[in-house]
This record gives sequence, structure tokens and C-alpha cells, in this order.
Amino acid sequence: MVKKEVYILSGFLGSGKTTLLKHVLQALKDENKKPAVLMNELGSVSIDSDAVEEDTSMRELLDGCICCTISDKLEAQLQDLLVNEQFDVLIIETTGAAHPVEVVDSILSPLFADRFEFKGIITVVDGKQWKERSQFSPSVLHLMREQIRHAQFIIANKMDLLTEMEQGMFIYELQQLNNRAKVYMTNYAKVSMKDIFSAAPEIEMEGYDKASIGKHLSLQAVVYTFKGEIDGEEFEEWVRKQPDTIYRMKGYIPLKGKKYPAMFQYSYGMPLFMQADMKYKTNFVIIGEELSKSDILQSLQAIDHIQKK
Repeated sequence: MVKKEVYILSGFLGSGKTTLLKHVLQALKDENKKPAVLMNELGSVSIDSDAVEEDTSMRELLDGCICCTISDKLEAQLQDLLVNEQFDVLIIETTGAAHPVEVVDSILSPLFADRFEFKGIITVVDGKQWKERSQFSPSVLHLMREQIRHAQFIIANKMDLLTEMEQGMFIYELQQLNNRAKVYMTNYAKVSMKDIFSAAPEIEMEGYDKASIGKHLSLQAVVYTFKGEIDGEEFEEWVRKQPDTIYRMKGYIPLKGKKYPAMFQYSYGMPLFMQADMKYKTNFVIIGEELSKSDILQSLQAIDHIQKK
């Protein structure tokens, strides 16, 4: 029986994992390999699932981190994929809060040891985020280092946001943490996947330090579904008022005067709007530490104009 290859996409919130996922899926299709995707989200809804085309088998693990709170559900999803779908390579996109080695432990269950061939952890590291890492709590810093330390491939992303000197220091620090991994300097997570696919990395999983969301990290996910139209200026003002402990926001915002909701991405103080070309569900996900869920939901309801009727 031919084993299914498995790659794990790791990296902290907002580093560029979903962008990399798109590149990986296209590269597999170019090699006439059929991919399947298992996507893990902290919230109760998936925002990034539209990154996966309809002809690709996909399963979602929501409302928890694959490496701790919902690891039991992982086995059921893997079993479902193996029984009901035809695929050659499985790509697992973890939450930004997942310790990659704990995810490997979850995948390499005795139930599937003869069905999957684990090929490696691909960790995406945001160069600007890494440069400004002193703003994060010790537990988040520990997790970021662990994600780097256990990778077989490191995508040093968003290099265009760093000076030449900063780029050199960034790569040096990555190699100090992990001198076994191949490091790729990229923008928009664009990397030649042929090199990664052809590699046979040595997988070392001993002696890792746990840093999972259910224990050392206090990461939370707040989900809100917009029911009315949103004034763009009011929304931007809302974003400016949010605490620094929010690391990531993403979702579809039904802006006034627009036919379709706009895709909104926010990572560590950098907001980005992209106009969508179809009507997506207006789910909005906020991920951070020490968040007041009730305050956030009330403030969103205040700008969701259907609530005012």
C-alpha cells in the first residue's frame, strides 16, 4: 500500500501560512498529485477555507487547537479522509497557537502509522513580526521559537519589510535556533516547492517543550457574524480602539455601498482590505490574548447597523 505523504504548515498567527498553502496546493497539482487539506481554526467558523478550491478534498477542525483541546477529533477526520477521499498528499494547516511537534504526535497515531508518511514541518516566520517580537508575552515568544526549532523547512517571509542588515540578522537568528532546517527567504510565501517535495528530512521529535493553547498560552478566539451593513469609517475607528493584545483579525465585512463583503485581514497593527467578488458569509474572527469577549461583541454590535433598528 502506498503511503500518503503528510506536510504540516506551522507558524504564528498572521505569518503567511494560508498564502503558502495556496502555493503548495498549486505545486502539487502541477506535479499531477492530488492534495487533501485538513485546516484547523481556533474559532467556531473557518475564514480561510475559501483558499482551497472545490476540487480539493478538505476537512476542518474548529473551535480548538489540533494539538490539545480537539486532538481526539483529529483521528475521526483523518479516518474520514482515508475512507472517503482519493488523495496523494495531505497538507495540515495548523492554528498559529499550535506546537508543531504535538501536531505530529496527533497525526502519528497507531491507527494511521501504516497509512501516512510524515514528510516534514514547514514553518513560516514573518520577518517584521520577528523583529518586533519583544512586544509579545514570554509564552508567545516561547511558542514562536519552538515552531522554528522543530521545522525541517523555514519560510523566512515578508523580507521586503526588512532592511538588508535586518534580513541578515533575521536569517542568522533563525539558523541559531535551528541549524538543521533549510531556510528560504521569501515575499508572499513564494518558494520553489520542488526542492521541498524532493527532500527527505530527518525528523527529530524528542525533547520538545510543550507550549499549547490550553496550558501555557491564553490565546482566545472571538467570532462575530455581521447581520447588517457596516460604515467603513466606523469600522476603521473600531479597529483603532482595539487592544494591543489582539494579534489577528480576519473575516468578511459587509461595507455600506458595496455589492459584496470585503475581506479584512489584520496582523499586529497592519490592517488590509481586499474587495471580494462574491457573497461570502460575514463571519469575523478575532484572535489574541487577555480579551474581553463581551466587550468585543458589544462594540461590534454597536457598529452593526441592523442592531440599531
